[in-house]
Amino acid sequence: MATTLVRPRTLLEAAPPAHKAPALRNLGPNWYASVMGTAIVAGAGASLPYQLPGQRVACQLVWALSAAALAVLLTARAGHWLHHRDRARAHLLDPAVAPFYGCLAMALLAVGSGTLLVGKDLIGTGAAVAVDAVLFTAGTVTGLAAAVAVPYLMVVRHKAEPRQATPVWLLPLVAPMVSAAVGPLLIPHLPAGQPREALLLACYAMFGLSLLATLLMLPLIFGRLLVGGPLPLALTPTLFLVLGPLGQSTTAVNQLADVAPQSVDGAYAAALGAFAVVYGVPVMGFALLWLALATALLVRAARDGMGFAMTWWALTFPVGTCVTAAAGLARHTGLTAFSWLAAALFAALLTAWLVTATRTLHALLTRRLP
Repeated sequence: MATTLVRPRTLLEAAPPAHKAPALRNLGPNWYASVMGTAIVAGAGASLPYQLPGQRVACQLVWALSAAALAVLLTARAGHWLHHRDRARAHLLDPAVAPFYGCLAMALLAVGSGTLLVGKDLIGTGAAVAVDAVLFTAGTVTGLAAAVAVPYLMVVRHKAEPRQATPVWLLPLVAPMVSAAVGPLLIPHLPAGQPREALLLACYAMFGLSLLATLLMLPLIFGRLLVGGPLPLALTPTLFLVLGPLGQSTTAVNQLADVAPQSVDGAYAAALGAFAVVYGVPVMGFALLWLALATALLVRAARDGMGFAMTWWALTFPVGTCVTAAAGLARHTGLTAFSWLAAALFAALLTAWLVTATRTLHALLTRRLP
């Protein structure tokens, strides 16, 4: 009589195990954009030429929120890599997701600079300098690594096509520019002499690195729009990412010009001060042109039924860099027009942040996200 072998139920553990922490499985690096977008509200608000009663306190609260969000997100992303390593590797090999690894560096840098700008009022200057030094170092190293690693993956693994070009590709390239813009905050806290000069010139080197890489990428993005038409509705807000390198580079040259007299001799310091205006004004003009184009396409997408997505956070940080850029030009030119421009852009930034943060919180509470 034939014997039928039945596999015991106790041996079924060979089946794929259930994933731990399932809520973290789809938590991608794009979530760092929410930290960036929150931190820039505090930094931009503190840099405005016009200060209203209670404005600095509000900036302190927003900075504290961004710092808490960064701590929570770093912990959650560590859990993502621990429990969902297959998904994390898939993100690195996805040309639509991998560029968002640049957001990690910019989140660290944005919260660090906010600590020294407004957080020092709460934790003290000494602690603020220490926190910013740690976050600046971590953010700069991470940003430089992303600026090399992500383009490398795009070349050898992603095999992207021209029609796939979006402003998201700029994210890893902009991270060193953020380091160039916030690094000057630490220069006055360094010993006089070579330490200050070294950091100043390192920031200029990162400014050049990011600027030239961005200039290589922008024609691909603009050409994609002209030949391929508007981006998909959900990606339309990413058009504002182009403002990031424009506003941040203008912010960088103005911030560096502020501390140049403390770092290099008078002739070089005067030249760097002139460069801040000679470079910043034309770039701000192009930023306003792109802002108008991106806004028109955003209105078109909204009329066509664009729904909420995490890409809405692209409406915050890049606009914030334009606020700090206009404020820097106001300092170095003395023109009231730039002060008005900074205030108007900040009003747009604050509106975008309130709407996006509210929609994100609602999506989290209803478990539509992550």
